[in-house]
Amino acid sequence: MGLQPSPVLLASLGVGLLTLLGLALGSYLIRRSRRPKVTLLDPNEKYLLRLLDKTVYLKGVHPKFPEGGKMSQYLNSLKIGDVVEFRGPSGLLTYTGKGNFSIQPNKKSPPEPQVAKKLGMIAGGTGITPMLQLIRAILKDPEDPTQCSLLFANQTEKDIILREDLEELQARYPSRFKLWFTLDHPPEGWAYSKGFVTADMIREHLPAPGDDALLLLCGPPPMVQLACHPNLDKLGYSQKMRFTY
Repeated sequence: MGLQPSPVLLASLGVGLLTLLGLALGSYLIRRSRRPKVTLLDPNEKYLLRLLDKTVYLKGVHPKFPEGGKMSQYLNSLKIGDVVEFRGPSGLLTYTGKGNFSIQPNKKSPPEPQVAKKLGMIAGGTGITPMLQLIRAILKDPEDPTQCSLLFANQTEKDIILREDLEELQARYPSRFKLWFTLDHPPEGWAYSKGFVTADMIREHLPAPGDDALLLLCGPPPMVQLACHPNLDKLGYSQKMRFTY
């Protein structure tokens, strides 16, 4: 879904930051910013702000969501000229180019500069959104030496959102961007990994621990807390070498 942002919002959006989206539904205000999956900013689309909504759950269709998705149904009903409210941008990580990051350890701390020549990313589901934004920003600059590697976890093959975009970038920049998938329930003949994120997957497909490496994590809390962090600890990645959205 594409929206025309106000000049103020457009000017303030940086790579790696997120916005909070609010929609008035009757007497309630529905807000979404649990993970930075709302905005998908393409540097080549200066006057278009894209929203990533994985699935529109309609009322009475999906057994797990009998009432449907409040946010997705409302977004799906918007017409040209309708107005929605955003708050932000906010976030603890900003990419300033050529391997340079500005990272706040927490909301009350000042940002600290960090440089990474090798960028590893672990994404789950809609957690791919900030990763793709960052990958695009790096690859569009021919003078940016940062090497990107992405491990993308999903339940099934049909759950892989933005797959065509990612595979197109991999084909266009094979020496700068490495892409790997893992599925909980892969189809027969699946060419990538199977199951939860493991230490072996991280070791094989992402940068090794080092002062020039940074790993970014974004996905469901169980994946991040139970699969990613314990395996990163096991492999020797320090806290400074990782960032969780």
